[in-house]
Amino acid sequence: MSPEETLEHLISITSSRSHRVLNAIYQICIEQLERNVFDFSISTIARLGFNRGIPKAQSIRNKTGENYRALIKAFVDHSPASKKPMRPKSADAWIDEIKDLRLKMLVKILESQLVEARNLVQELIPPGFEICVDDRRTAQVEHKLNAVERRALEYVLSDEFMAKLGLKLGGFGDVVDSSNVRFFKPGTIDAIKKALDYL
Repeated sequence: MSPEETLEHLISITSSRSHRVLNAIYQICIEQLERNVFDFSISTIARLGFNRGIPKAQSIRNKTGENYRALIKAFVDHSPASKKPMRPKSADAWIDEIKDLRLKMLVKILESQLVEARNLVQELIPPGFEICVDDRRTAQVEHKLNAVERRALEYVLSDEFMAKLGLKLGGFGDVVDSSNVRFFKPGTIDAIKKALDYL
């Protein structure tokens, strides 16, 4: 209920003696709003209204001050200071919408296990680390170069090989002879280097 509705309701259920105090509390709270001061604490209201017939703070806090506290609370609830900005829903907010309590509990357990697993993975894998999965059906050993194959490819890249045949590196990963006739196609040298690095 708004402060106005709360005041009307309280006046309808209280004695005429309380009406005067309720109206004074209402007026002080309105003045606070007009000053853009959103302090509606019981001690502040009691202090501001001591000469208007408002009881002391302790009296408002007692059981007999229940109606006065209800009116003050209406101002607290409707003041701009109480309107907090809406926080965006978290990624797991949908779990709270599950009606079946047993299912909700199971989903929360699974979600916490997933978070724990993600945290563990982040601890184990350094940032920027790339994982490559080799899903070839044959054993990886079959794709590795043996010592003889490795030496053969290293020899093709060597200066000794190039000098013996009068070859030189071109500008596109190719190899040309002394007449600039292409001996190896573009990309050949890069392909051999990759094979040596990864096989």
